[in-house]
Amino acid sequence: MTHPRDRFITVYGRKPALEALADETVGVDKLWIAHSARGGQIDAILAAARARGIRAERKSPRDVTRLSRNGRQDQGVALDVVAPRMQALESWLDAIPEVAQLMLLDGVTTPGNVGMILRVATAAGLDGVVLPRAGSPEVGPLVIKASAGVALRAPILRTPSAPAAAEALGAAGFALIGLAATAADDLYRTPLPARAVWVLGGEASGHSPAVEALLDRRVRIPMRGEVESLNVATAAAVVAFEVQRRALSN
Repeated sequence: MTHPRDRFITVYGRKPALEALADETVGVDKLWIAHSARGGQIDAILAAARARGIRAERKSPRDVTRLSRNGRQDQGVALDVVAPRMQALESWLDAIPEVAQLMLLDGVTTPGNVGMILRVATAAGLDGVVLPRAGSPEVGPLVIKASAGVALRAPILRTPSAPAAAEALGAAGFALIGLAATAADDLYRTPLPARAVWVLGGEASGHSPAVEALLDRRVRIPMRGEVESLNVATAAAVVAFEVQRRALSN
């Protein structure tokens, strides 16, 4: 069943809302403003909405918080924007391309890292970033800011959990490849399957045991200078552009 959050990204806060409204390529499904919200930024939000023909609904602060799910930071403003490339993983699996490269986030919890991963994966042309609803931050203002706005157009595939996604992708014929500093295989020399999922573990604990058990192989990014590991978003960038390099060389 498709979850409502598989179609829309909720933006909250006055400045993020104004930035979203200023971008005419971003579709807006609903805009809610608290009855009590006043001031110059609210006036600018209302003007931007009128200019685009978007109806701004005045709601109770409780209703706005129900949409934003962050009453401390929504400043009385929340809107649902249409994410044109975001969909449920199960829907995407109905028509899998013959060649597909994905990333699966397994416990990546820092919004800044998620935003940067969405940015680099989109820039490198990956087919999708599998973002579990459990164990991942919402695609909200912090993620959007870290992605420099790219999150609104990133190929995000939503799923209930990382283990559920790993099982579904494995059953669909994808090779699940985990990044591990101690792996024997070198990223730059390992064969690249036509359908691969690059599994990125959490910042502190790495891969979850349930996902670790499903990995088909593990690879390492070779490093020098006695550096043991990279930030997860940096590692994602290395992988994403290595995948792009291989695709361009074929």
